[in-house]
Amino acid sequence: MRVSYDWFQSLIGKKIPEPAKLADLLTMHSFETELVGKKGKDYLLDVDILPNRAHDCLSHIGVAKEIAALLKIPLAPVDYAKKIKEDKTESAAQLVKVQVKEPELCLRYTARAIVDVKVGLSPDWLTERLKVCGLRPINNIVDIANYAMLETGQPLHAFDADKLFAKDKKGQKTLVVRKAEKGEKITTLDEGKYDLDENILVIADEKDPVCIAGIKGGKNPGVDAKTTRVILEAANFSPQFTRQASRRLKLKTDASWRFENELDPNLTEKGIDLAAYLIQSIAGGRVLTGRVDVYPAKRKPQKIRLDLNKARSLLGAEISEKETADILKQLGFTVKVSKKDVWEITVPTERLDVNIPEDLIEEIGRVYGLAKISSQLPLAALIPPRFSEDVVYRNQVSDILTHLGFSEVYNYSFVSDGGSAELLNPLSQEQRYLRPNLAANLLKNIDSNKRYFKEIALFEIGRVFKREKDGVIERKKLGAAIWPVDFYRLKGVIEALLNKLRISDIWFDDAFDEDENGLRRAEVKVGNDLLGWVGAGVFELDFEKLAELATEERIYLPPSKYPAMIRDISVLVEPGTKVGEALNLIDAAGGPLVRDVDLFDLYEGDKIADGKKSFAFHIIFQSDDRTLTDKEVNKLQDKIIKALEEEGGWEVRKGDS
Repeated sequence: MRVSYDWFQSLIGKKIPEPAKLADLLTMHSFETELVGKKGKDYLLDVDILPNRAHDCLSHIGVAKEIAALLKIPLAPVDYAKKIKEDKTESAAQLVKVQVKEPELCLRYTARAIVDVKVGLSPDWLTERLKVCGLRPINNIVDIANYAMLETGQPLHAFDADKLFAKDKKGQKTLVVRKAEKGEKITTLDEGKYDLDENILVIADEKDPVCIAGIKGGKNPGVDAKTTRVILEAANFSPQFTRQASRRLKLKTDASWRFENELDPNLTEKGIDLAAYLIQSIAGGRVLTGRVDVYPAKRKPQKIRLDLNKARSLLGAEISEKETADILKQLGFTVKVSKKDVWEITVPTERLDVNIPEDLIEEIGRVYGLAKISSQLPLAALIPPRFSEDVVYRNQVSDILTHLGFSEVYNYSFVSDGGSAELLNPLSQEQRYLRPNLAANLLKNIDSNKRYFKEIALFEIGRVFKREKDGVIERKKLGAAIWPVDFYRLKGVIEALLNKLRISDIWFDDAFDEDENGLRRAEVKVGNDLLGWVGAGVFELDFEKLAELATEERIYLPPSKYPAMIRDISVLVEPGTKVGEALNLIDAAGGPLVRDVDLFDLYEGDKIADGKKSFAFHIIFQSDDRTLTDKEVNKLQDKIIKALEEEGGWEVRKGDS
């Protein structure tokens, strides 16, 4: 924010440090400040107001309060309402009436009326201050409205009362705060033309919009050289709605910047009274008595209980009670002693950033000076961490997949669609739901990166969410995706992962069924437990189940010292036959001497009659107590073939290894 050094000097009264030292003082205690340079007789400073202090410090008076507190100089604000000489013969309410149809979007609307004004050039002192702050002088009425905003932080707007449409042109003018109607248009003071709709809040007369609320005034009721009657507006608009409207219209202004950061509704009085006083003093206007003020839900100061012992403990410094109280009072807080070492602090309504005792303690510390607080090593008890299987297996799974060539990613837990758990207050439309799976974001990662790499392999361990009758259920999942797509590679990755975790009895059910996109998909099972699924380019496993299976106590069986014998078998099946059906028959018929069955080929195409498909299996026979003979293995093989042909009803072709 561009500010004037001389302006600070006039507000504080007593001598303040030279510009460079003032910039250093603010930087050390409040805001990073840069001395830009000399502007005429004045100096320009650039103060970086952080978002948490935009409520009260996007103004000269806000920063001046900081300076006065740091210098321990009392700052007595001027009550401009008492300096105004109101014309008691006529009230503002006789000239202007206000209707707020959107009270949630306009928390307060304050208006004043000034008549018999003489529009002309502003005095040099006023134009010079505007120029230092980067504003172009226009005429005394508009300049005063801008000046009041820069001093108090409250945006204002001036209407030419005689240009506002009213059914009774000699009577009362009505200003209506409402949402625009679709199809309405407005031309702003800078000749910008905008199409409006219900997402834009406007100030309207009895006919048309005359101002985009919180952003820019309309051209039609603008003040010019012929203006004699002025209606001043100082309002408080919703920060969220103003931000959305500003983005929608692609229109940013000094006013919208302030409203977007949220202002105190009680600020409207200070801004409008300063402007009315200056118009009376500079433009010779008569200020009609009273304000027209629509303020249904008044904002009252909150109270916070401050424990001084807690403040000393957190700050690590023994700041005296007197100095602590002085700091808080200089910042505008009211201090009341409740009991020993406990104070009740009343927070000014403009300090929207102060809500808990820690906020007050931070204020005390920064004004006192963090550099004055000596460094101390923290005292803490070192407690051995509890054993966590979740952490152990997370690290182990991460190490295994990393060694298999995968890179770990961390995606947001939010998605734009497809989820059943919808957020009440989403950050954006792209983040409306909690993710129901890991696969969707992993595939997006692949899609956004494959132009840069020939091969991609990613994995993620994270939580997914599903809404059920009892609420939102969370499960921890392991997901992985590769490109180019390779179903068999992913199947091998799963087998390697589970083997390294000492999980056996792994099999893939319905391995070549297709998902809704026509891609291969299979369920991953361990015994009778469903662990997850694998598709053509992605898989997802239940991490909690994975950790549970890996921690089960298992009996170690040494490998057999007797050789294995392998037979190949090819089965011609109907199109809808599942691999699992064939595997079950082979295991049941072969008995305990069948150690493993591996599907090594699948074929389906025009060369096979009736649209059938062919499964090809390796069957491994082995005994723990003897060497099997060809006769024994052939007998078992014949039994398996008989089961497949008679129970399955399939055609079997044999092969030997």
